[in-house]
Amino acid sequence: MPRTTTLECPGCPPLRALTFDSLGLIKVIESRGERGTPQVVERWGDPVSSKCVLAASFDDRKKDPLLAVARKNRVVEVVNPLNGEIHVMLSNVGEDGVQPEDDAISGLHLFRRKRSSGSCTLLTCTSKGNASMRSIGIDKSTDDSANISVTKTWKLCGSGNVLCSKVDGSENYAVFGGRKGVEVNLWDLENSTKIWTAKPPPKNSLGIFTPTWFTCTTFLSNDDHHKFVAGTNSHQVHLYDISAQRRPVLSFDFRETAIKAVTEDQDGHTIYIGNGSGDLASFDMRTGKLLGCFIGKCSGSIRSIARHPELPVIASCGLDSYLRLWDTKTRQLLSAVFLKQHLTNVVFDSNFVYKEVAATARNANGIQTTEVQTEDEMGTLPVKRKKASKGKREKKKKSEERKETIVVESKKKSQKHKREICDDS
Repeated sequence: MPRTTTLECPGCPPLRALTFDSLGLIKVIESRGERGTPQVVERWGDPVSSKCVLAASFDDRKKDPLLAVARKNRVVEVVNPLNGEIHVMLSNVGEDGVQPEDDAISGLHLFRRKRSSGSCTLLTCTSKGNASMRSIGIDKSTDDSANISVTKTWKLCGSGNVLCSKVDGSENYAVFGGRKGVEVNLWDLENSTKIWTAKPPPKNSLGIFTPTWFTCTTFLSNDDHHKFVAGTNSHQVHLYDISAQRRPVLSFDFRETAIKAVTEDQDGHTIYIGNGSGDLASFDMRTGKLLGCFIGKCSGSIRSIARHPELPVIASCGLDSYLRLWDTKTRQLLSAVFLKQHLTNVVFDSNFVYKEVAATARNANGIQTTEVQTEDEMGTLPVKRKKASKGKREKKKKSEERKETIVVESKKKSQKHKREICDDS
């Protein structure tokens, strides 16, 4: 039997999250009210395994937000995150005839600062190290009128696989990492040049060299591109500082399974780590100290962690098909939503606002009154009760029959007793 969480969940503050799964579905989860229960309010797409979402990037600005999604068949979609409408759909298949499964998309970023009215810029990276930047013009007046132009293409590595990438807060630098000789390296996106690369680890005491297998990476702060954190398949976490040295300035182990997801906090020194056995913890990267593990163990590998930009909440999802929301201060589980499919990514919509709808009515005396209805009350559906099983129904019927027989027997005894008293008198 899988491990499940049995803790009481106090509920979540008002928030909106988007999840992506292995069948290509995009699900919108909203929590309404001060301590509401998150629920699935919308589902976009059709369940197709070839459309599995590998990467997602979200520009959650208040005006004209955009969402970019990279799928397993090497198709990149630019979607309206408010209604699920697809603005642009472009194929990332190269002219060399490489099959999609041989060179899947491993990194995706939708630029926020380079956006202008009616256009956006996308950075994509494949597992074979093919990186490209595309400028996409979107005309809302007509449907199929996107103007796509490739501005830059370059090669990240000659051999090996690129498995993870991250763009810094200024969107001028990006870090890439992978396996089979692909160490973490930093690139200048303006000039498409490599400015720093990590040094391979030394040989062990037996003289055996073991290359590093990087699985995830993130910058420690949005304002500084010199420091970044990388997780490895050998359950290690490395902190790199390009201004200090080429090898990690801080390294530590976390449990005994591969590090699968890492994200940074807004304070600039705290990170959140999730591994392949469902463990979630926070670390202080100034000292490498474990701040604490989050209460309520997941029952599957964690594949994505997202930090809410404003609320003290993080979200985690993975192969156990649950979206879990946690309090960053107490590290307690706020709520969990079962979403049926294996989840690959999760993002927050920081501009979601919970609104109360005021309904005006007149009472019997003709006085105008105002009733405030929450969105939960308006959208609540009647809950269908489950029918009891056949065995339970039979047990209930037998218990009722026993009660009836006991009542009848007690009545007969009382009547017999009364007759005996009358005969004696």
